[in-house]
Amino acid sequence: MVGDRTRGFVELIRPGNAIAAGFLTFIGAFVADAFADPVMIGAAVGATIAATGAGMSINDYFDREIDRINQPDRAIPRGAVTPREALGFSIVLFAIAVALVLLLPVLAIVIAGVNLFALVAYTKLFKGFSGLGNIVVGYLTGSAFLFGAAAVGSVTVAVLVLFALAALSTVAREIVKDVEDMEGDREEGLRTLPIVVGDRTSLILAAVVLALAVLASPVPFIRGTFGIAYLVLVIPCDLLMLYSVYEGFSNPTAGQSHLKYSMYLATVAFVVGRATTIIG
Repeated sequence: MVGDRTRGFVELIRPGNAIAAGFLTFIGAFVADAFADPVMIGAAVGATIAATGAGMSINDYFDREIDRINQPDRAIPRGAVTPREALGFSIVLFAIAVALVLLLPVLAIVIAGVNLFALVAYTKLFKGFSGLGNIVVGYLTGSAFLFGAAAVGSVTVAVLVLFALAALSTVAREIVKDVEDMEGDREEGLRTLPIVVGDRTSLILAAVVLALAVLASPVPFIRGTFGIAYLVLVIPCDLLMLYSVYEGFSNPTAGQSHLKYSMYLATVAFVVGRATTIIG
């Protein structure tokens, strides 16, 4: 059916995740320089959305056998899109991302190049290796903020903290998600962290990684970059993230989901922090 095929291609890019990644790039640019060139910001956001969609699509291509167990309703396992079509779709999206990236400053191009390598290497090499794949995903998520800042030529301390908070919290979330997916991953012979060291040890490690992110979060306030409004907002987000990891010990599905959304909420604190410096 045409309708299901169209829906299948849309599902491949995970539009929610792709748009969210583009929004993170915008936030990185805003936190770095709220008065930056909108053309540069638009190119960076568009490149991020296209690259994220491409990464999601090629990940589904390589994960099609695992998804038959863990996610049978995804586009490829249910037959809405063929593996070859998913691969070709990802190549087109990567080409769009590259065209937009070439409009940006050199540092942004370098970050995009590193991210492209990391994205392809993750889907082909690192996914399923104990902890390494989690680190790559964490970096890629946090780097959206760096990319946005680099696009406007201003990588500030606040952006670096935002990168650390996003990267570390994502690593923690990915570990919890691996605990959730242990059954399918084990059948596919993957050596994810929970399979190698056990689910409880993995969850403890996720809590430690997240604690490092929480410890980094007050730095913009301590340095005087952001005011009290930032601190008032970021502390509840920190507590919610810590609770999400704790929740993962009894319910990994809910824990990883809540951790994802609490990270998005934490970015609001950075936006407010930057906005108050402009108003003030």
